[in-house]
Amino acid sequence: MRPPALLRAAVSGVRDLEAFALPQRCPGCGQPAEPERLLCGSCCEHVPVLSFALCARCLVRGREPVGCGRHPQAQVWPALVYDERAALLVHALKYGGRPGLADALAERLARALPAALAADLVTAVPLHPARRRERGYNQAWELAVGLAGRLGVPALEDVLVRVRHTPAQAQLDPERRRRNLAGAFQVREPQRYRERKVLIVDDVLTTGATLEACLGTLAGAGARTVGAVLAWAQ
Repeated sequence: MRPPALLRAAVSGVRDLEAFALPQRCPGCGQPAEPERLLCGSCCEHVPVLSFALCARCLVRGREPVGCGRHPQAQVWPALVYDERAALLVHALKYGGRPGLADALAERLARALPAALAADLVTAVPLHPARRRERGYNQAWELAVGLAGRLGVPALEDVLVRVRHTPAQAQLDPERRRRNLAGAFQVREPQRYRERKVLIVDDVLTTGATLEACLGTLAGAGARTVGAVLAWAQ
């Protein structure tokens, strides 16, 4: 069996050859599309955009997440509604071996953030090392790098570390997700982030449990926290 790194390189080479030799088609409608964007211009334009913040703490507890002023450290800015087109983007980025999509998607994230956000640095929701080895990359980190470049601030990967390998969240209800993530994250070198504005990036917001855990862990270390996600699965 080939080592994973060599296998990923081989798969990437095949994709590059296909991109050169074959016209790229939008998976949403079949029209020609740029490989780095996946969707055609029309499908991209029809993904609903968002321009308001959500409260991850209220969301995970089943309360109204829009307009909360009680939990400023749990504020999350989503860029898109998770509709069928956004799902194609997320699935390709997360499971389809297409980290190159992250740069164009980071542009959508940057548009969703208010000009006054003023983050000091950008990081990402971490993957457990075992899951990262399986996937080959962390899609949230790829988004974070693109977003940091657009904001003109540093991107630091290992601000948070996932110290416990948690079961997949997809089939869990909100309360079980919260219990699943309890103690799963730690801040590496917490003194570095005290009083600094840290922007944490993830791909999809569902119940809010993962981002609430990350934001809360960093806030507990003295950081000023805010989140950004590519899409909100309402």
